[in-house]
Formats: sequence, C-alpha cells, structure tokens
Amino acid sequence: MVITMFENLTIDTHGAIGTLTLKRPEKLNALSRQTLSEIAQAAAWFDTHSEVKVVIVSGQGRAFSAGADLESFSGETDQNIRAAADQGRLMAEAVEGMRAVTIAAIQGWCVGGGLVLAAACDLRLACHDTRFSIPEVDLGIPLAWGGIPRLVREIGPALTKELVLTCRPFDASEAKDCGFLNRVVDADALHRETQALAELVAQKATHAVASTKQHVNAVTAQMVGTGRSWADADGLVVALQDAESIAARTQYLAETTKR
Repeated sequence: MVITMFENLTIDTHGAIGTLTLKRPEKLNALSRQTLSEIAQAAAWFDTHSEVKVVIVSGQGRAFSAGADLESFSGETDQNIRAAADQGRLMAEAVEGMRAVTIAAIQGWCVGGGLVLAAACDLRLACHDTRFSIPEVDLGIPLAWGGIPRLVREIGPALTKELVLTCRPFDASEAKDCGFLNRVVDADALHRETQALAELVAQKATHAVASTKQHVNAVTAQMVGTGRSWADADGLVVALQDAESIAARTQYLAETTKR
C-alpha cells in the first residue's frame, strides 16, 4: 500500500513491514525543513498502524542523504530561526521514538544530518563503498539535532570527538568496526539483505519486539541523555550569527564548489 501524502519522501506498507524512502535524488536527499517535517509526520503515521513491526529507512539514488539542505534554512527571521534550527532534533526524536523497529539501508554518502537520521534508527546496514562524513565544524556550526549523544551512544565519546572535530570522512568498514553499523554488504545486496533482516524481525511476537526496543532505549537514554538535545538549537542559532563561524562556513562552501 503506497501512501502519496508527502512531497519529499514515500512511505509504503506490506503487511508487517513498512518503508520510508527519501526521494530527492537530484539533491542527494538533502534534508530540507519540509523533508524533516515530513519524516516526523511519517513516523507518527506508522505509529497509528499497529500491524507494522519494522520500517526500512532509505534514500533514492546515489546517496542515503547529503545532510541538511542549508538553502532551506536561509532567510529565516529572528523569530523563526530557532524553530527552524530545532526541526532536525524533532525529526530524530520522532524516528527514534517509533513503536516499530527501524532499519537504515545506507548507500553512497551519508553526511551530517543524514548520519543523525541513520543514528536514530535501531539497526543499520550499509554498502561496502558507503562513505560517512560529519562536516559541521568545518561549516562553523556544532553538530546538532541530538547527533552528539547518539554518536556517543553508538561509538563512544573519544571517537565521537575525533570524527566531529576533525570532520574527516570514514568508510563503511570503520563504521562497522566502531559499532555504528550492524552489517556491511555488497551494493547489489543491500535491498535483499535489509529486507531479509526486516522479515526476520517481523516474524517475532509484537509485544516482545516492542518491549525489547523500549528497554534498550530506556537504558541508553539514561547513559547519554538525548533529552538534553533540546538546547542544540541554541548552539546552531549562535553559530549562524557568529562572524567567525560565518567566515568558516563561507570558506568551506567555496572550497567545496571548486572540487
């Protein structure tokens, strides 16, 4: 059953398995304000369908997601800028809070906010040639949207600091070794392997599956405190107005354009 209620993503259900697919391939599935809102709405929609036990999250085209669509956040008034900066956090919390188990199927580039979306999912598979990047500090902004506590939860504090501070890209092998990925597969097997994992989980009793997810999330929430991420938007607002941060962002974007 394909649902056509969104512009930037599609959602679908086949029995106990649902899919949420980003569909801005021409923009490498960059996360605009509208897309963030639609993801949160889709998460709420799946929660109203008790038959859905697993939701596969993926992106069309060459990339899972190139991260935040900075163009969609420009031109905001002072009154609206914090609300805009907070949309990514609300998206990640909506995905993480879904009743269904979520599986991210990652191909191509997974950058910044796209990595936060993947981290909000319960399980993650990626292709061997998938590349990850967290360029926010190079852009003169802190990693927000609850990205820091989620990365600390998945890969630990020291590696989180290194990857976020250096902005160096890393590959699927390193992401698997550090615990961010459950599995690395060949590109032509990503859909098949993700579907097989979804079907395996979907065969289990609904109560046991939902209880396990809630139990693990409750334990890790006490460890890393994702609830404190409501203040991430304030850090973003400051960075968007700070002169040194603006200069860093301008330089980074100019150098990226030349590549």
